[in-house]
Amino acid sequence: MRSFIGRYPRMAIGTLIILAVISMAVAAPILFPFSPWEMRGAPFEPPGSPGFILGSDALGRDIAAGLAHGAWVSLLIGGVSTLASLGIGIGLGALAGYVGGRVDDAVMRFAEFFQTIPSFLLAILLVAIFRPSMFSIITAIALVSWPPVARVVRAEFLSLRTREFVQAAEVLGVSHFRVVWQTLLPNALPPVIVLGSLMVANAVLTESALSFLGLGDANWMSWGFLVGSGRSVIRIGWWISVLPGVAIVVTVLGLNLLGEGLQTWLNPRLSKRDMP
Repeated sequence: MRSFIGRYPRMAIGTLIILAVISMAVAAPILFPFSPWEMRGAPFEPPGSPGFILGSDALGRDIAAGLAHGAWVSLLIGGVSTLASLGIGIGLGALAGYVGGRVDDAVMRFAEFFQTIPSFLLAILLVAIFRPSMFSIITAIALVSWPPVARVVRAEFLSLRTREFVQAAEVLGVSHFRVVWQTLLPNALPPVIVLGSLMVANAVLTESALSFLGLGDANWMSWGFLVGSGRSVIRIGWWISVLPGVAIVVTVLGLNLLGEGLQTWLNPRLSKRDMP
């Protein structure tokens, strides 16, 4: 274990950060068995006040409860939207890379159409059209995040398509579905796994930005909402915006470190270079 941590310190640090955030999200209903929207006391209580470990906001709501419950929302939206975008990107990328020809051109032009529009502006437009909700936010983030996945999978399939083991499977009469599912896809997954961890970080940032702009789900507490709610009173209660902002930064940092560590671990060349 120590040798593994020594060889992959970024992965170890990132994993510890993410495990801490997950633990906070899981323990939120136990540590704070009340709604984070509930007014619990006087407004603008500073951190360390009786009953308010991290202070209260302008309406007397507990900031610590908001952070704990908001962690669950951020991780849920980040994880589900990333899985959805990975499903779309892997499917279209595999289709383009394996079939090729006009199908490849059509899929890539479709991906370029999404990439010509700034992803955050498109996410704002989609959420505004379908009304702010957990489902619309997840759908919007998934729809703007899949093109890079499709390009990576397509490139991997084009590289693997001419390998001897793939050609041997086709000569033996293995069906196209089995060639794609059992032969090509497992060999194309390592870069997708790394990209997926980074996409979760981007999804957390996007959800926080949408909530900051007032496009979050009004039924769920989120870190972006806390940052936005405290921006107008930051001189009086700096902790209302700063503490959830720090939570966002630390979570995104942990996900990025985890992604970089996975890239080193899954890439044999990088692993050998990092060995002492």
